[in-house]
Amino acid sequence: MRTCTPRRRLTRNPGTGLAVLVAAAGVIALTQPTATAADTPAGKGVPWSTHHGTATASGTRWTERGDGQLFPALTVRGELKNTGTGCYSVWIQWTHDFAGTPPHKNVTQCGPGTTPVEYRLPSYTLTTTGSLFVCKGDKDTNDCGPRESLTTWPLTSRTRAQ
Repeated sequence: MRTCTPRRRLTRNPGTGLAVLVAAAGVIALTQPTATAADTPAGKGVPWSTHHGTATASGTRWTERGDGQLFPALTVRGELKNTGTGCYSVWIQWTHDFAGTPPHKNVTQCGPGTTPVEYRLPSYTLTTTGSLFVCKGDKDTNDCGPRESLTTWPLTSRTRAQ
């Protein structure tokens, strides 16, 4: 007579799936294309634009990776132009690793005129998202226009050399 031993049930370590996901995200982040000198304002930076009331803000954004830098920096440059009276401000808000941060004011233009917009995020990672928006006044974000993404990138196709 044969005795049967119970079959061992295959179990999976729940941490294994997470480890694979984190490793894959790391590989994707390391293989992301970075900007070259051609992608700076003199070249082909990605345009951005938003508005509110009598103010408009527009410019370009790009990434740069320095020597030995694991993640690229994200640079945003442009201008805030106000054609009316009153003050308007450019605000920027980031989400890092799925945790939002409060918006912070970048520049303000009171009355007619133009003010440069400049911002540099020193480490732009795969889980960083951000937006820029114009608000009336210079104290809070209660009266604002549409948000412009700073971390949505256009798809480009490249042909392989044969």
